[in-house]
Amino acid sequence: MNSFINVLLLVASAPTFLLAIFVGFDLPLEMLRIQAREIPYLSYIFLGLAAILFAISLRRTIRRWSGLYLVNQRKKYLFNEEIKKERKKRVIVYTVLESVIIAYLGYSYTALTQDAWAPSAVMYAFAAEGILFLAFGLLTRKFRIGVTSKAVLVADREVSVLYFSGLRQVSISQQSIYFEYIENLQLNFPLDCLDAENKSDFFDTLQQVVDNEKVLFRVHEG
Repeated sequence: MNSFINVLLLVASAPTFLLAIFVGFDLPLEMLRIQAREIPYLSYIFLGLAAILFAISLRRTIRRWSGLYLVNQRKKYLFNEEIKKERKKRVIVYTVLESVIIAYLGYSYTALTQDAWAPSAVMYAFAAEGILFLAFGLLTRKFRIGVTSKAVLVADREVSVLYFSGLRQVSISQQSIYFEYIENLQLNFPLDCLDAENKSDFFDTLQQVVDNEKVLFRVHEG
């Protein structure tokens, strides 16, 4: 989900960046026979682009903060543990890198033209939100994986919900845990979310809550 949002952000950033270049260098628009700074309602166009960037970023923010809240309702879980240290390191690297890139995009807009202040402000705000989310999750030990009677929930920089309805197989392959469903649906999450000491508890809990006559477990690594 996080990767999908990042792709959407890059796609939405492309016209914003292109417009900022045209306006910043006041390039001619041959089709309209005007200079870029003469585009009608230019400030409203930048506000519209900012609104698109805001909507995309807000969707990610709501999803990951909601995931963090839900996975920390620990009394509702049969299994609930903090993610592995190696996974935390990866979360730190990718979240910081993500925020730096978003902030740089915000900087590039206003570096080209001050007319792009609105898209720039949106990118700065969500870059800061990413760092805040990371610090909060790490310092309060909120990045966790949990199992309820209906699903597995993994919440760190990514939020994964894997329901048991329609589940046919649970397997380990290429450092990921795969849930395979009817109609060839397949979901997964990283194996490094689980510490070695609680991995067996995780799979034992899974086997207790699913119908073992319908779900095949292939969870022996290697």
